[in-house]
Amino acid sequence: MADHSFSDGVPSDSVEAAKNASNTEKLTDQVMQNPRVLAALQERLDSVPHTPSSYIETLPKAVKRRINALKQLQVRCAHIEAKFYEEVHDLERKYAALYQPLFDKRREFITGDVEPTDAESEWHSENEEEEKLAGDMKNKVVITEKEAATAEEPNPKGIPEFWFTIFRNVDMLSELVQEYDEPILKHLQDIKVKFSDPGQPMSFVLEFHFEPNDYFTNSVLTKTYKMKSEPDKADPFSFEGPEIVDCDGCTIDWKKGKNVTVKTIKKKQKHKGRGTVRTITKQVPNESFFNFFNPLKASGDGESLDEDSEFTLASDFEIGHFFRERIVPRAVLYFTGEAIEDDDNELEGDEEGEDEDDAEINPKKEPSQPAECKQQ
Repeated sequence: MADHSFSDGVPSDSVEAAKNASNTEKLTDQVMQNPRVLAALQERLDSVPHTPSSYIETLPKAVKRRINALKQLQVRCAHIEAKFYEEVHDLERKYAALYQPLFDKRREFITGDVEPTDAESEWHSENEEEEKLAGDMKNKVVITEKEAATAEEPNPKGIPEFWFTIFRNVDMLSELVQEYDEPILKHLQDIKVKFSDPGQPMSFVLEFHFEPNDYFTNSVLTKTYKMKSEPDKADPFSFEGPEIVDCDGCTIDWKKGKNVTVKTIKKKQKHKGRGTVRTITKQVPNESFFNFFNPLKASGDGESLDEDSEFTLASDFEIGHFFRERIVPRAVLYFTGEAIEDDDNELEGDEEGEDEDDAEINPKKEPSQPAECKQQ
């Protein structure tokens, strides 16, 4: 039988435990007063990587509680920011209506339906004085030849191949265009951006207007980009403004034998029983810019897309955004190439800035990977 002895009403086991605890505290105090032990402990602490998360873990519970309160405030800020961008979208819609008469006139000049007046076609370039002097010198030497050339100079209607030239000038677009796409794109007369109506989910539509042609019966091909401006419930701190989350194309009514998005191949097929061989023809997908109107759909069932599909979708979103933000508003500058030079200079400036920052932070940093568009 166990011996449960008592001393002044207190169990002996408890008394012994109290003595051990007291001895442990005394020993700890003695160790912590040893300079060598303290130095070794400090050295070990210094060797531990100091990251923000590791620092947060060392904070008292009361401080962590206050940090959580700050995060709650940050989530509320993200929702206010989302509302801000919704109002920006409304403002874009308002100003799109002001731009549209100018874009309509642009189309008339391009197609040749309207001829600009002398006042409308007057433009003073940066090098106007130099060009004037050079022109005067040339006129004195070859005045007769110039008059003859002017008389014979062709005067085509409007600005031929305006949008097709933009496609050729912009790398992001030219990479999508195949040789058999080019004759079709020469019939492209206008590209418009339409914003979603008030009260409707945020989106924008790209409208590609074509003149009558031998390839399809559609006069307008459309691509709708659906957007979202709200923080993700699972990761609200990742919110950086509206993002394209999906897109819808349209059906192209191809004329017989003119569909460039498919190609016909011949394949030999052997009958299993009789052993006879026959040749069959089948249609398979073909690379073409016009696949742009039959986009890959974002996964809406929670399943993740494979890496290639994610890249394709991200590229599609990037192209749609580029049409909306750059190509349509500044079309003439992409036609002349001036906007491309500006984009290149801007990109070079960004890269130089990144290099300088990297050199200060980490001179051995690997080149950064291209950012991907967000998707849901």
